[in-house]
This record gives sequence, structure tokens and C-alpha cells, in this order.
Amino acid sequence: MHEPNRAIPAYAEPDWAQVARIPVAECGEALCSLRLAPALRVYPAYRHLGIPEAVEDCLVRREVFERLLRAAAHLPAGLALVVLDGWRPIAVQQHLYRTLETAMALHHPQADAATLQRLTRQFVSPPSRDPQAPSPHLTGGAVDVTLCDVQGRWLDMGSRFDEVGPRSFSAHYESAAADDAAALAIRDRRRLLHDAMLEAGFANLPSEWWHYDYGDQLWAWHRGRPAALYGPTAPPSLEDLWRQQLAERFADPT
Repeated sequence: MHEPNRAIPAYAEPDWAQVARIPVAECGEALCSLRLAPALRVYPAYRHLGIPEAVEDCLVRREVFERLLRAAAHLPAGLALVVLDGWRPIAVQQHLYRTLETAMALHHPQADAATLQRLTRQFVSPPSRDPQAPSPHLTGGAVDVTLCDVQGRWLDMGSRFDEVGPRSFSAHYESAAADDAAALAIRDRRRLLHDAMLEAGFANLPSEWWHYDYGDQLWAWHRGRPAALYGPTAPPSLEDLWRQQLAERFADPT
């Protein structure tokens, strides 16, 4: 049951060094397409923004799919869950990180490399396919979500998706003034989303109200789990599928 007055805690930024040390016990779940799920609204944001090599669907691990359905069912009548991004190709991760780091450098000309990395990492993880320390979206366990009404009108969540600034922090509107009706409405929408996603087993990245994790190292860090379930993955190519089928067909029964 949703508690409309449950505040979003102002969690500290993850300790990224500790996150990267959490072991990955890859469970082998496949990626699934969300495009045909009637309970979800799917809008692959980076494809619509024209980011090179962005996929035209939102792909997630099978268990993440099931938990998104649970989160959608937890929302009040009249609201729907919009999925903006899931699994992300390494080329897209590289593009996002490089673009934001360049913008940060222009905005903070005196910042050293470590400071630029810290400022950039609040909103985009460094690209990594390392099996023991992958970027969250490369695992298929990280998702970006928002809310819309039943007609598909997006709700005002207080900042744009991927906005780099204090308004994007999940708990930003928890300090809204009692007489600021617009800010209080945004606070309550964020609470609705946060509550639905956490009830479904996800963990939230504190610097991004839209970013949630299940099964990856960030999820394990937030939830105190001994290991992550998902390492880096990718959709199988047609060649991979043919090889698998032929291997199964001609496997030695002995």
C-alpha cells in the first residue's frame, strides 16, 4: 500500500570504489523487449534524441521486466509507468559520458581530472564492459523511468530527464515550502514513483530521480547484498543464435 507522505531519504552518493568491489555472480538471464508490454509505456529516449547506435526498444533482464510490471501495478489508477531506457550499448555509454565530461570541463575550467570525473559520474557512469565492474546500463539491470497519465501525457517531475543539476536529485523537492503547491505536487509524484519502484525491489540512484537498479552492483550496494546478479550483456546476434541452435541440434547425446 502506498503511503503518500513517505519522504524520499536524502541518501549519500554511492561509494563507487566499494560498488566496483562487489562480486558479480552472473545468473545468465536473457534480455527482454518491453515494446509489447501493455502495462508499460515505452519511449526509447536516446533513440528519439538521435544518439548514435541507440536502440529503438527498451531491453531489460527478464526479472527486471517482471519487477517493472509489479511497479506499474502499484501505481494509483490513472497513472502509467514510462520506461525511457534500459540496456545500453557501450557506444551510447561512451557518447553520453564523453559529451557530459566535455560540458563539465567547459563549465568548470579549473577542475582537475578527478573532480570532473566525480561531477560527471553523478549523472553518467564511466563506460565499462569489465565483467567485474560494468556500467549499470550495460547489465540490463538499470532502467530510467517516469510517469504519465492514461492518455500518455507526461507528468511534471520537476526536472527534465537527464538534466544535470540539483533538481534531478531524487530528494530535491522534499524541502519544498508548505505554501508552494507546484513544488509539493512534484514532490508527491516523485514519492509515488519512488515508492512503486522500491516496493518492486529496485534501488534508486540518489542523484537521478528517474534511475533505478535491480540485480546490478549498484542495487547490491544499496540493498546490502553480497553479490550482483548481472554483469555486462548484449542481445544475441543472428549468428550467435544460429551457432547455439546448431550446437544444440548436433550435441553428442553421450
